[in-house]
Amino acid sequence: MPAEPQMSSKLTGFFNKLRRAKQAFLNDPSPDPGAVYDCPVCGAVQVKMHPVSAYYFGNWQKYQTIHNPVFIETMNLAHYMCARCFSFDRERLYALYLKEYFCNRQPVSLLDIAPGKALKRFLKNYPQVIYRSMDLEREDVDDRFDITDMKGYKDEQFDFFICSHVLEHIPDDIKAMQELHRVLKKGGKGIAMVPISLQLEKTMEDPGCTDEAMRWKYFFQNDHVRMYAKEDFINRLRSVGFTVEQLGIDHFSREVFEKNAISPTSVLYVVSK
Repeated sequence: MPAEPQMSSKLTGFFNKLRRAKQAFLNDPSPDPGAVYDCPVCGAVQVKMHPVSAYYFGNWQKYQTIHNPVFIETMNLAHYMCARCFSFDRERLYALYLKEYFCNRQPVSLLDIAPGKALKRFLKNYPQVIYRSMDLEREDVDDRFDITDMKGYKDEQFDFFICSHVLEHIPDDIKAMQELHRVLKKGGKGIAMVPISLQLEKTMEDPGCTDEAMRWKYFFQNDHVRMYAKEDFINRLRSVGFTVEQLGIDHFSREVFEKNAISPTSVLYVVSK
C-alpha cells in the first residue's frame, strides 16, 4: 500500500487547522441553509444546493481516509448537489464551459462516458450535438465498451468527449487515455476530470488493491484504485499526446463561481488533440 502523503513541518499547522475546519463542517454541513444559487445544468434559478452526502462523510470517518475533503480540488462540500436536477458541482462547471463551446458551433459529435443523467439531459437540449453515450456495465447507454479498448469506435470519430470521474476507477488509466486520444478528431477537445488531492505531490495508486476499507482510506472511495496528484494527472494526459488547458476562477470569474455554487479552487481540465 502506498505511503501516506508527507507534509513539511511548515505546513503541518496549517493542515491541522483545516482538519479542525473539516470537523466543524461535519457538525454543521450547511452553515447557510437558506442560501440559494443558479444551476446551469437544469436552468433553475435561486435553487438550494445539498451538501455532500452523509454516506461519504461517514465512510471517510469510519475508514480514516488520509485525504482531507477540504483539499479535493473541485468539490463544494457544503453546496454539492442541485436540489432540482441532482447535478454535482463539477457538472455545473462543465455546463458553463459547454455553453461557451457550443455557441455558433455545429454539428458536434460528442462521446459521453459513464454519463450523468442531469448532464445528459442538458446535452440533448442542443440540436447540433450528435450524442453518443458509453459505459462498460450500464444498460442505459448507447454502447457498452471498455474505455481501455473502444474498438467499436473509429479513429478520430468524435469532436468532443466527456470523461468525468472515470479514470480513477481504471487500473490501466494510461491505456484509457490513449483510447480517448485515438477516438478524438484532430482539433477536437474533451473534458477529462478526476478527483485530485491538493495535498499530494505524487499520485497514490494500487490497481491490485481490492479491499474496500483500504480503498476508502487511501483512495477516498471503495471503487477507486488511485487518488491523483495534480501535476501527475496533467503529465499523464500529456504523455499520450493531449494538450491540457486548465480553466478556473480566472476564466469563469469569481462572480460566476459564487452564483453557481462552485468552489473557488475548482479547475476544469480541457484536453485537445
